[in-house]
Amino acid sequence: MIPYEKKEHYTIDDLAEIVTLLRSKDGCPWDKVQTHESIRPDLIEETYEVIEAIDQNDPEMLREELGDLLLQVVFHSRIETEQGHFTLDDVCTDICNKLIIRHPHVFSTVQADTTEEVLKNWDTIKEETKHQTTRTQTLEAVAKTLPALMRAQKVCKRALKGNNRFLCNESVLASVTECKHTLEEAMHMEDAEQITQAMGELLFCCAGMAQTLGLSAEQVLTDTTNQFIDCFRAMEETCTAEKREMETLSHGEWNALWKKTKQNLEEEATHAAG
Repeated sequence: MIPYEKKEHYTIDDLAEIVTLLRSKDGCPWDKVQTHESIRPDLIEETYEVIEAIDQNDPEMLREELGDLLLQVVFHSRIETEQGHFTLDDVCTDICNKLIIRHPHVFSTVQADTTEEVLKNWDTIKEETKHQTTRTQTLEAVAKTLPALMRAQKVCKRALKGNNRFLCNESVLASVTECKHTLEEAMHMEDAEQITQAMGELLFCCAGMAQTLGLSAEQVLTDTTNQFIDCFRAMEETCTAEKREMETLSHGEWNALWKKTKQNLEEEATHAAG
């Protein structure tokens, strides 16, 4: 057993020390054999659980999940410390320097009175510090590991910088329509390769349209998916009450019941909001 003083309150320094002890020779058999790759899924999972706590507006849950996420940061930093690359203090130093450099309107004499000016300065400084001299480099810098829809919109956002006309509302809408026709033709020809390409282009154009409309494609799709589940549940409950199997509904019956259910849910939501 490794002796450790129990406290009523702990700091991030205590967390770092605990992780160090867990990774030590006499520490935990599981913790001391972990690598960046083995705990990579945990980092992703904890991030999404933080987001879920935010979406549920649950402070207690958020407090817990932020702790789990912080553990991942400390754990990855400890692995690098053991390899002699950097420490947790180095991570803190880097992010503090970044915040100071990218907020010259707070820590220096640059003037920025609006959110738009702040974001413009942020992007400019970011490109300079990362030595991005071409627009393509800013697109390539978007993490490839982001969810595909989020990455597509972020790429569109950076491509949109400079008022590129190919991403105006009219142009994007025309592109969506064109991609839809291309997909229809590929489906008619039963060309699997063309279907795949056309589907990807359609999704990308939809992400671009969300950007031009000032919407989060990821959030819009999340909300719509939740609404679909609510509607599906209500339809299933209706069928159960009528002692019918959803699988036995004809195409026409399905569409009619779907439209009716969706309308009822929208009316209930409107009434509840009022």
